[in-house]
Amino acid sequence: MTRRICYVSGTRADFGLMQSTLQAIHRSPDLRLDVLVTGMHLSAAHGYTVSEICSAGLTIRGQVPLDLEPATGATMARNIGQMIWRFVDELEVDRPDFVLLLGDRGEMLAGAVAAIHLNVPAVHIHGGERSGTVDEPVRHAISKLAHYHFVATDASRERLIRMGESAERVFGTGAPGLDGLEALADLPRDALCRSEGLDETRPLALMVFHPVLQEAESAGESARTIMESLASRRCQVVALLPNSDAGSSHIREVLLAQQSNPEVRLLTHLPRAEFASWMACCDVLIGNSSAGIIEAATFGTPVLNLGCRQNLRERNANTLDVRLDKGEIIAALDRALSHGRFAPANVYGDGKAGPRIVDLLSSLPIDADLMAKTNAY
Repeated sequence: MTRRICYVSGTRADFGLMQSTLQAIHRSPDLRLDVLVTGMHLSAAHGYTVSEICSAGLTIRGQVPLDLEPATGATMARNIGQMIWRFVDELEVDRPDFVLLLGDRGEMLAGAVAAIHLNVPAVHIHGGERSGTVDEPVRHAISKLAHYHFVATDASRERLIRMGESAERVFGTGAPGLDGLEALADLPRDALCRSEGLDETRPLALMVFHPVLQEAESAGESARTIMESLASRRCQVVALLPNSDAGSSHIREVLLAQQSNPEVRLLTHLPRAEFASWMACCDVLIGNSSAGIIEAATFGTPVLNLGCRQNLRERNANTLDVRLDKGEIIAALDRALSHGRFAPANVYGDGKAGPRIVDLLSSLPIDADLMAKTNAY
Protein backbone atom coordinates (compact mmCIF):
# COMPACT_ATOMS: atom_id res chain seq x y z
CA MET A 1 0.00 0.00 0.00
CA THR A 2 1.27 3.47 -0.90
CA ARG A 3 2.21 5.53 2.15
CA ARG A 4 1.17 9.16 2.32
CA ILE A 5 3.70 11.72 3.51
CA CYS A 6 2.90 15.30 4.53
CA TYR A 7 5.82 17.73 4.72
CA VAL A 8 5.35 20.99 6.65
CA SER A 9 7.14 23.98 5.08
CA GLY A 10 7.24 27.57 6.28
CA THR A 11 10.36 29.14 4.72
CA ARG A 12 12.44 29.30 1.57
CA ALA A 13 15.28 27.85 3.65
CA ASP A 14 13.60 24.64 4.81
CA PHE A 15 12.16 23.95 1.36
CA GLY A 16 15.50 24.55 -0.33
CA LEU A 17 17.19 22.09 2.02
CA MET A 18 14.49 19.48 1.45
CA GLN A 19 13.64 19.99 -2.23
CA SER A 20 15.81 17.18 -3.60
CA THR A 21 14.52 14.73 -0.98
CA LEU A 22 10.90 15.81 -1.45
CA GLN A 23 11.17 15.25 -5.18
CA ALA A 24 12.67 11.81 -4.53
CA ILE A 25 9.69 11.00 -2.28
CA HIS A 26 7.36 12.31 -4.99
CA ARG A 27 8.94 9.98 -7.57
CA SER A 28 8.80 6.89 -5.35
CA PRO A 29 6.06 4.39 -6.33
CA ASP A 30 5.73 3.47 -2.65
CA LEU A 31 5.08 7.00 -1.37
CA ARG A 32 2.74 9.88 -2.07
CA LEU A 33 3.75 13.38 -0.98
CA ASP A 34 1.96 16.61 -0.30
CA VAL A 35 3.13 19.83 1.35
CA LEU A 36 1.39 21.86 4.03
CA VAL A 37 2.50 25.44 3.40
CA THR A 38 2.60 28.35 5.85
CA GLY A 39 4.67 31.26 7.15
CA MET A 40 7.02 33.25 4.93
CA HIS A 41 6.14 31.17 1.86
CA LEU A 42 2.86 33.09 1.69
CA SER A 43 4.33 36.55 2.30
CA ALA A 44 4.93 38.93 -0.60
CA ALA A 45 7.55 40.72 1.50
CA HIS A 46 9.55 37.49 1.65
CA GLY A 47 9.23 36.59 -2.02
CA TYR A 48 5.98 34.58 -2.00
CA THR A 49 8.10 31.46 -2.31
CA VAL A 50 5.13 29.07 -2.37
CA SER A 51 5.57 29.47 -6.13
CA GLU A 52 8.81 27.45 -5.91
CA ILE A 53 6.93 24.51 -4.39
CA CYS A 54 4.47 24.63 -7.28
CA SER A 55 7.31 24.93 -9.82
CA ALA A 56 8.93 21.83 -8.32
CA GLY A 57 5.84 19.86 -9.32
CA LEU A 58 4.79 19.06 -5.75
CA THR A 59 1.21 18.88 -4.48
CA ILE A 60 0.15 21.49 -1.94
CA ARG A 61 -2.21 20.00 0.63
CA GLY A 62 -3.20 23.33 2.15
CA GLN A 63 -2.06 26.88 2.86
CA VAL A 64 -2.03 28.48 6.31
CA PRO A 65 -1.30 32.22 6.02
CA LEU A 66 -0.01 34.08 9.07
CA ASP A 67 0.29 37.70 10.13
CA LEU A 68 4.08 38.12 10.42
CA GLU A 69 3.97 41.69 11.73
CA PRO A 70 4.97 43.07 14.10
CA ALA A 71 8.13 40.94 14.05
CA THR A 72 8.23 40.13 17.77
CA GLY A 73 8.49 37.09 19.99
CA ALA A 74 4.81 37.51 20.86
CA THR A 75 3.86 37.31 17.19
CA MET A 76 5.98 34.17 16.79
CA ALA A 77 4.29 32.53 19.79
CA ARG A 78 0.76 33.48 18.68
CA ASN A 79 1.47 32.10 15.21
CA ILE A 80 2.45 28.73 16.66
CA GLY A 81 -1.01 28.59 18.24
CA GLN A 82 -2.65 29.59 14.95
CA MET A 83 -0.71 26.93 13.06
CA ILE A 84 -1.59 24.16 15.51
CA TRP A 85 -5.28 25.00 15.09
CA ARG A 86 -5.12 25.08 11.29
CA PHE A 87 -2.78 22.09 10.95
CA VAL A 88 -5.19 19.97 13.00
CA ASP A 89 -7.99 20.92 10.61
CA GLU A 90 -5.86 19.99 7.58
CA LEU A 91 -4.55 16.70 8.96
CA GLU A 92 -7.77 15.53 10.60
CA VAL A 93 -9.75 15.61 7.37
CA ASP A 94 -7.18 13.67 5.35
CA ARG A 95 -4.65 11.90 7.58
CA PRO A 96 -1.21 11.05 6.22
CA ASP A 97 0.87 8.07 7.32
CA PHE A 98 3.77 10.33 8.35
CA VAL A 99 4.20 14.04 9.03
CA LEU A 100 7.72 15.04 8.00
CA LEU A 101 9.42 17.90 9.87
CA LEU A 102 12.81 19.61 9.52
CA GLY A 103 14.91 21.45 12.06
CA ASP A 104 13.90 23.89 14.76
CA ARG A 105 11.35 26.44 13.64
CA GLY A 106 7.92 27.14 15.13
CA GLU A 107 6.17 25.76 12.05
CA MET A 108 7.73 22.37 12.72
CA LEU A 109 6.85 22.50 16.43
CA ALA A 110 3.24 23.23 15.52
CA GLY A 111 3.27 20.31 13.09
CA ALA A 112 4.63 17.96 15.76
CA VAL A 113 2.02 19.02 18.33
CA ALA A 114 -0.82 18.60 15.82
CA ALA A 115 0.44 15.21 14.60
CA ILE A 116 0.92 13.57 18.00
CA HIS A 117 -2.56 14.61 19.14
CA LEU A 118 -4.07 13.13 15.99
CA ASN A 119 -2.14 9.88 16.46
CA VAL A 120 -0.15 10.50 13.28
CA PRO A 121 3.55 9.56 13.53
CA ALA A 122 6.01 12.42 13.04
CA VAL A 123 9.47 12.06 11.51
CA HIS A 124 12.03 14.69 12.55
CA ILE A 125 15.05 15.52 10.37
CA HIS A 126 18.12 17.27 11.84
CA GLY A 127 17.22 16.48 15.44
CA GLY A 128 19.85 16.15 18.14
CA GLU A 129 21.88 19.17 17.03
CA ARG A 130 22.97 22.04 19.19
CA SER A 131 22.03 25.57 18.16
CA GLY A 132 21.99 28.78 20.09
CA THR A 133 19.10 30.86 21.42
CA VAL A 134 15.47 29.72 21.26
CA ASP A 135 16.25 27.35 18.39
CA GLU A 136 17.84 24.68 20.58
CA PRO A 137 14.94 24.09 23.01
CA VAL A 138 12.45 24.21 20.12
CA ARG A 139 14.49 21.64 18.18
CA HIS A 140 14.64 19.32 21.20
CA ALA A 141 10.91 19.81 21.88
CA ILE A 142 10.15 18.64 18.33
CA SER A 143 12.40 15.62 18.89
CA LYS A 144 10.52 14.66 22.06
CA LEU A 145 7.23 14.78 20.13
CA ALA A 146 8.55 12.88 17.09
CA HIS A 147 8.41 9.11 16.61
CA TYR A 148 11.32 8.62 14.21
CA HIS A 149 14.51 10.62 13.77
CA PHE A 150 16.66 11.05 10.66
CA VAL A 151 19.88 12.68 11.86
CA ALA A 152 22.79 14.26 10.03
CA THR A 153 25.73 13.20 12.25
CA ASP A 154 26.78 10.47 14.65
CA ALA A 155 27.01 13.00 17.49
CA SER A 156 23.39 14.03 16.90
CA ARG A 157 22.28 10.41 17.08
CA GLU A 158 24.14 9.87 20.34
CA ARG A 159 22.66 13.03 21.81
CA LEU A 160 19.09 11.99 20.99
CA ILE A 161 19.64 8.60 22.61
CA ARG A 162 20.97 10.32 25.75
CA MET A 163 17.80 12.45 25.68
CA GLY A 164 15.76 9.25 26.00
CA GLU A 165 14.92 8.50 22.37
CA SER A 166 14.93 4.79 21.50
CA ALA A 167 18.10 3.90 19.62
CA GLU A 168 16.20 1.72 17.12
CA ARG A 169 14.17 4.77 16.04
CA VAL A 170 17.15 7.08 15.34
CA PHE A 171 18.71 6.73 11.88
CA GLY A 172 21.78 8.40 10.40
CA THR A 173 20.89 9.72 6.95
CA GLY A 174 23.11 12.78 6.58
CA ALA A 175 21.84 16.28 5.82
CA PRO A 176 19.32 16.44 2.93
CA GLY A 177 20.58 19.88 1.97
CA LEU A 178 23.84 18.38 0.70
CA ASP A 179 22.17 16.17 -1.91
CA GLY A 180 23.07 17.34 -5.39
CA LEU A 181 24.51 20.57 -4.02
CA GLU A 182 27.68 20.65 -6.12
CA ALA A 183 25.82 19.94 -9.35
CA LEU A 184 23.23 22.56 -8.43
CA ALA A 185 25.88 25.29 -8.15
CA ASP A 186 26.39 25.49 -11.89
CA LEU A 187 26.43 29.27 -12.40
CA PRO A 188 30.01 30.60 -12.66
CA ARG A 189 31.30 33.62 -10.75
CA ASP A 190 31.70 35.81 -13.82
CA ALA A 191 28.10 35.27 -14.91
CA LEU A 192 26.74 35.85 -11.41
CA CYS A 193 28.73 39.06 -11.01
CA ARG A 194 27.63 40.33 -14.41
CA SER A 195 24.00 39.68 -13.48
CA GLU A 196 24.35 42.03 -10.50
CA GLY A 197 26.78 44.54 -12.00
CA LEU A 198 29.66 43.48 -9.74
CA ASP A 199 33.38 43.13 -10.44
CA GLU A 200 34.39 39.46 -10.39
CA THR A 201 38.04 40.36 -9.69
CA ARG A 202 37.29 42.08 -6.38
CA PRO A 203 36.50 40.47 -3.00
CA LEU A 204 32.91 39.25 -2.79
CA ALA A 205 30.97 38.50 0.40
CA LEU A 206 27.64 36.68 0.63
CA MET A 207 25.81 37.94 3.73
CA VAL A 208 23.00 35.96 5.36
CA PHE A 209 22.21 37.39 8.80
CA HIS A 210 19.01 36.59 10.71
CA PRO A 211 17.72 37.99 14.02
CA VAL A 212 18.05 36.18 17.33
CA LEU A 213 14.95 36.28 19.53
CA GLN A 214 16.81 37.05 22.76
CA GLU A 215 18.79 39.83 21.03
CA ALA A 216 16.03 41.27 18.85
CA GLU A 217 16.57 44.87 19.94
CA SER A 218 20.26 44.84 19.00
CA ALA A 219 19.75 43.12 15.63
CA GLY A 220 19.95 46.36 13.66
CA GLU A 221 23.16 47.47 15.32
CA SER A 222 24.68 44.04 14.65
CA ALA A 223 23.77 44.30 10.96
CA ARG A 224 25.31 47.77 10.82
CA THR A 225 28.53 46.46 12.37
CA ILE A 226 28.74 43.73 9.73
CA MET A 227 28.20 46.17 6.85
CA GLU A 228 30.79 48.62 8.19
CA SER A 229 33.31 45.81 8.61
CA LEU A 230 32.81 44.64 5.03
CA ALA A 231 33.07 48.20 3.72
CA SER A 232 36.38 48.67 5.55
CA ARG A 233 37.86 45.85 3.44
CA ARG A 234 36.19 47.08 0.22
CA CYS A 235 34.17 43.91 -0.10
CA GLN A 236 31.34 43.79 -2.55
CA VAL A 237 28.29 42.41 -0.79
CA VAL A 238 25.38 40.27 -1.92
CA ALA A 239 23.01 40.39 1.06
CA LEU A 240 19.83 38.38 1.55
CA LEU A 241 17.08 40.08 3.52
CA PRO A 242 16.37 38.30 6.83
CA ASN A 243 13.61 35.93 7.87
CA SER A 244 10.51 37.17 9.70
CA ASP A 245 11.62 36.42 13.27
CA ALA A 246 11.65 38.95 16.09
CA GLY A 247 14.15 41.71 15.31
CA SER A 248 13.99 41.26 11.53
CA SER A 249 12.56 44.74 10.97
CA HIS A 250 15.71 46.29 12.47
CA ILE A 251 17.97 44.31 10.14
CA ARG A 252 15.82 45.13 7.11
CA GLU A 253 15.99 48.83 7.95
CA VAL A 254 19.79 48.77 8.03
CA LEU A 255 20.07 46.79 4.81
CA LEU A 256 17.49 48.83 2.92
CA ALA A 257 19.50 51.96 3.76
CA GLN A 258 22.23 50.42 1.56
CA GLN A 259 20.07 50.24 -1.57
CA SER A 260 21.91 53.08 -3.29
CA ASN A 261 25.36 51.75 -2.33
CA PRO A 262 27.05 50.55 -5.55
CA GLU A 263 29.01 47.96 -3.55
CA VAL A 264 25.89 46.26 -2.15
CA ARG A 265 23.16 44.16 -3.76
CA LEU A 266 20.08 43.39 -1.66
CA LEU A 267 17.99 40.36 -2.56
CA THR A 268 14.70 39.26 -1.05
CA HIS A 269 15.17 35.67 -2.15
CA LEU A 270 17.49 33.52 -4.23
CA PRO A 271 16.30 30.29 -5.86
CA ARG A 272 18.22 27.32 -4.50
CA ALA A 273 20.49 26.93 -7.54
CA GLU A 274 21.46 30.60 -7.51
CA PHE A 275 22.06 30.58 -3.75
CA ALA A 276 24.28 27.50 -4.07
CA SER A 277 26.18 29.13 -6.92
CA TRP A 278 26.84 32.33 -4.96
CA MET A 279 27.91 30.21 -1.97
CA ALA A 280 30.30 28.24 -4.17
CA CYS A 281 31.97 31.27 -5.76
CA CYS A 282 31.99 33.98 -3.07
CA ASP A 283 35.21 34.72 -1.21
CA VAL A 284 33.52 34.60 2.17
CA LEU A 285 30.08 33.75 3.57
CA ILE A 286 29.31 35.98 6.54
CA GLY A 287 26.40 35.95 8.98
CA ASN A 288 24.68 33.37 11.15
CA SER A 289 22.87 31.06 8.73
CA SER A 290 22.97 27.28 9.02
CA ALA A 291 24.09 27.33 5.38
CA GLY A 292 27.47 28.48 6.66
CA ILE A 293 27.63 25.67 9.18
CA ILE A 294 26.36 22.84 6.97
CA GLU A 295 26.42 23.51 3.23
CA ALA A 296 29.33 25.88 2.65
CA ALA A 297 31.92 23.23 3.59
CA THR A 298 30.95 21.24 0.49
CA PHE A 299 32.53 24.06 -1.53
CA GLY A 300 35.33 24.87 0.94
CA THR A 301 33.98 28.42 1.21
CA PRO A 302 35.43 30.38 4.16
CA VAL A 303 32.68 31.20 6.66
CA LEU A 304 32.58 33.88 9.34
CA ASN A 305 29.90 32.67 11.73
CA LEU A 306 28.80 35.63 13.85
CA GLY A 307 27.17 35.68 17.27
CA CYS A 308 25.29 32.93 19.07
CA ARG A 309 22.61 31.76 16.62
CA GLN A 310 24.57 28.64 15.64
CA ASN A 311 26.13 28.15 19.04
CA LEU A 312 27.56 24.66 19.81
CA ARG A 313 26.77 23.11 16.42
CA GLU A 314 29.36 20.78 14.92
CA ARG A 315 31.84 22.72 12.83
CA ASN A 316 33.69 22.03 9.61
CA ALA A 317 37.25 23.30 9.07
CA ASN A 318 36.07 26.24 6.94
CA THR A 319 34.12 27.89 9.79
CA LEU A 320 35.53 30.66 11.96
CA ASP A 321 33.41 31.79 14.93
CA VAL A 322 33.52 35.52 15.55
CA ARG A 323 31.90 37.84 18.09
CA LEU A 324 29.77 40.70 16.80
CA ASP A 325 32.58 43.17 17.29
CA LYS A 326 33.86 45.32 14.42
CA GLY A 327 37.55 44.84 15.20
CA GLU A 328 37.20 41.08 15.49
CA ILE A 329 35.13 40.83 12.31
CA ILE A 330 37.70 42.84 10.34
CA ALA A 331 40.55 40.69 11.64
CA ALA A 332 38.62 37.53 10.75
CA LEU A 333 37.84 38.90 7.28
CA ASP A 334 41.54 39.46 6.69
CA ARG A 335 42.26 35.87 7.71
CA ALA A 336 39.52 34.43 5.53
CA LEU A 337 40.40 36.47 2.45
CA SER A 338 44.10 35.67 2.73
CA HIS A 339 43.48 31.96 3.33
CA GLY A 340 41.14 31.38 0.41
CA ARG A 341 39.17 28.19 -0.09
CA PHE A 342 39.45 25.12 2.11
CA ALA A 343 39.55 21.53 0.97
CA PRO A 344 35.92 20.37 0.58
CA ALA A 345 34.99 18.07 3.47
CA ASN A 346 31.70 17.92 5.34
CA VAL A 347 30.87 16.28 8.67
CA TYR A 348 27.15 16.60 7.87
CA GLY A 349 27.03 13.89 5.24
CA ASP A 350 27.90 12.49 1.85
CA GLY A 351 25.10 13.94 -0.26
CA LYS A 352 23.05 10.74 -0.31
CA ALA A 353 20.43 11.49 2.34
CA GLY A 354 17.44 11.48 -0.02
CA PRO A 355 17.57 7.80 -1.07
CA ARG A 356 18.07 6.74 2.55
CA ILE A 357 15.06 8.79 3.66
CA VAL A 358 12.87 7.37 0.88
CA ASP A 359 13.82 3.81 1.88
CA LEU A 360 13.09 4.48 5.54
CA LEU A 361 9.73 6.15 4.92
CA SER A 362 8.76 3.22 2.73
CA SER A 363 9.70 0.50 5.20
CA LEU A 364 9.61 1.67 8.82
CA PRO A 365 6.86 0.03 10.90
CA ILE A 366 3.76 2.02 11.82
CA ASP A 367 2.06 0.29 14.72
CA ALA A 368 0.63 0.77 18.19
CA ASP A 369 4.04 0.41 19.80
CA LEU A 370 5.34 3.33 17.75
CA MET A 371 2.53 5.61 18.84
CA ALA A 372 2.81 4.67 22.54
CA LYS A 373 5.93 6.76 22.85
CA THR A 374 7.90 6.81 26.09
CA ASN A 375 11.43 7.78 27.00
CA ALA A 376 13.95 4.94 26.76
CA TYR A 377 15.29 5.56 30.27
